[in-house]
Amino acid sequence: MAALAWLLIPLVAAVAAALWGGWASRRRSTGDVASLADYERFRDAMQK
Repeated sequence: MAALAWLLIPLVAAVAAALWGGWASRRRSTGDVASLADYERFRDAMQK
């Protein structure tokens, strides 16, 4: 039974690494358009 546990540890680590790798490389939107629009509104408000 101890040998089975030693074999499961790397398997669980590999699955966890694969899940983390998939999560870390997901596509994320940068939100630049919204932040640029917010910045323009801020500049307009400061100029007034």
